[in-house]
Amino acid sequence: MIGTFFVRVTLSDVILLGHAAFGILGTLSALWVFVEALNAREENASRIRRGAMAVTISMCAACLLGGYWYVTSYPAEKAIILEGPWPAAHNVFMETKEHLFFSTLILAIYLPIAAADKVYANAIVRKMVLCVSLLIVFTGLAIEGAGAVINHGVKIALLRAHLKEAHVKGK
Repeated sequence: MIGTFFVRVTLSDVILLGHAAFGILGTLSALWVFVEALNAREENASRIRRGAMAVTISMCAACLLGGYWYVTSYPAEKAIILEGPWPAAHNVFMETKEHLFFSTLILAIYLPIAAADKVYANAIVRKMVLCVSLLIVFTGLAIEGAGAVINHGVKIALLRAHLKEAHVKGK
């Protein structure tokens, strides 16, 4: 465990929070690229390329952290969710998140390739960068929302189990 002053944070917590943080950072970076590409000029071409690379790095980090956490820590949470009142948190939202993220990851890896050309000088390239970055923003937001539902599925299952146990004990 890391620290005990305010909260006890496990390595699993750090990995899961890092996963979410990198996902948000990648999504916000994609929004940055979208806004820069809307006003593409020679002066902001390097910002577009740097932003696109930030998307790739952030989404790859989110994938690595999330994949590791999924293999090592999620099976216990999955069992809790499936026995709780919101099994759809896993059956619908986690399953969707697992598959949707690969599309987002492919788009995030492609974005710096699309942005490598002169976005300001080529309308087709500019439209491609705009479309790819906007798709990353929308899918990133959907994935983060699904993560929130999954988190709540665990929380509500644990809360209901605790309340049921307290009721049985007569508290």
